[in-house]
Amino acid sequence: MVTTDTISIKVQKTATPRIKELDYNHITFGKLFSDHMFLADYANGAWGDAQILPYGPILMSPATSALHYGQAIFEGMKAYKNDKGEVSLFRPLDNHKRINISAERMAMPTIPEEVFMEGLKQLVALDKDWVPDTDGASLYIRPFIVGTDEFIGVKPSDNYRFYIITSPAGKYYNEPVKVLVETNYIRAVEGGVGYVKASGNYGRSLFPTKLAQQRGYQQIIWTDARNHRYLEESGTMNLMIVIDDVLITPPIGDTILAGITRDSVLTLARDWKMKVQERKISIDEVIDAHKRGTLEEAFGTGTAATIAHISTIGFEGKDYVLPQVSGRIFSNRVSQELENIRKGKSEDKHNWMYKVG
Repeated sequence: MVTTDTISIKVQKTATPRIKELDYNHITFGKLFSDHMFLADYANGAWGDAQILPYGPILMSPATSALHYGQAIFEGMKAYKNDKGEVSLFRPLDNHKRINISAERMAMPTIPEEVFMEGLKQLVALDKDWVPDTDGASLYIRPFIVGTDEFIGVKPSDNYRFYIITSPAGKYYNEPVKVLVETNYIRAVEGGVGYVKASGNYGRSLFPTKLAQQRGYQQIIWTDARNHRYLEESGTMNLMIVIDDVLITPPIGDTILAGITRDSVLTLARDWKMKVQERKISIDEVIDAHKRGTLEEAFGTGTAATIAHISTIGFEGKDYVLPQVSGRIFSNRVSQELENIRKGKSEDKHNWMYKVG
């Protein structure tokens, strides 16, 4: 058992470590999971029974409320290992803040900081050998909460379980992506849940993404629900456009997730005195910039991919090809700087890194 000033965590170590299954030079995203997982239960109005157990299947009733009524939220974050072998988390307190925003919107109990952070630290410390130190690699961390009442009826669950699982991660995208501007299906509406990481947001995106992939695109760009003209997110990522040396990104609101990588990119851009605009941007403005030769870069930002370069934008039956990635100044620079900060090669001026152990 691990006991701190605020929380006790029962620890059961695996008897059959699987670390030999990890090939540090060939890591596929989301396929292999580390040896242990963290969980805590919410009952009678309080969180307790915190445990670290060997990673494995979970027992769940067919009547579990999350399966029927969608009370399920999650986070995505990463741990990194520097040249000294030290392991650090990237902006974990921001993930804690965001999961509680999701919880409040989905009528779920919030997670105390000590439960979130101690569970996270102890789990990552225990499985520190699973954190790759190769270029572009990290330990992906998935905290999530589900309603666990065994009850068929539309109401908030009275009981919940908080899990954290981890997975060694390589690059999410191995090459620049072709994206299709979506003008039929809708990801999020004003007053909805588009700004939180609710599982249903991602389930509703799969069919239109599948249709786009059948047409030769890897991802889609979502547009506003009213007019389908203003750009919002790109797949599961925040969207950024560079036009005439100005970094433009749609403003966060109730249809767009407040991405932590998004905020990091904007912070660095402002540090470098780049002009930044958080405003609505229409597909018409992007196409006009392409025609004028001032559309310099387009990319998505997110925990999984960090920076996902966009090579082509498809709209109304025509493809608009962007400049070669090798010549893109800002996105390449910010991608490298984030990697350097996370791996301890650049100064962490904003105190984003949280050392484990």
